[in-house]
Amino acid sequence: MPSGPRRFVAAAAFVSLAAAGAAAAGGGQQPAAGPRGSLLTPSLAGVDNFMLYCAPCHGRDGRGAGPVAAALKTTPADLTRIAIRNKGIFPAGRVRQFVTSGGDVAAHGTSAMPVWGPTFRALDLSDTLVTIRIANVVAYLESIQQ
Repeated sequence: MPSGPRRFVAAAAFVSLAAAGAAAAGGGQQPAAGPRGSLLTPSLAGVDNFMLYCAPCHGRDGRGAGPVAAALKTTPADLTRIAIRNKGIFPAGRVRQFVTSGGDVAAHGTSAMPVWGPTFRALDLSDTLVTIRIANVVAYLESIQQ
């Protein structure tokens, strides 16, 4: 796993790929974007952040078939079945940990899927906004459970 500047470059490259994939996933419609040249959406809404950063791999419906999924070595998880895989309970704390720092998910934190906590912190200097952004993504994921 790359560390230091190499990890940031890998994360920044992934964010660029994710942003491009999100644009493709939107059928030509681009999600709300930050100031020109920014990779950070100004929206803190969970759905907006999911569509921009997660949907390129996990798909707009969260089922793992995003437009860049075929190019990945590890198939993205179906995020609509998290609760089903956990005996009907959505493990919000574990999901927050996965999104923030990788938790115990092998694909998170690798060049295949950088974790979002450090990526968001690199793009937004406000720890409070980063925490809100991640909490809202987690809440959105809970809302799409089958």
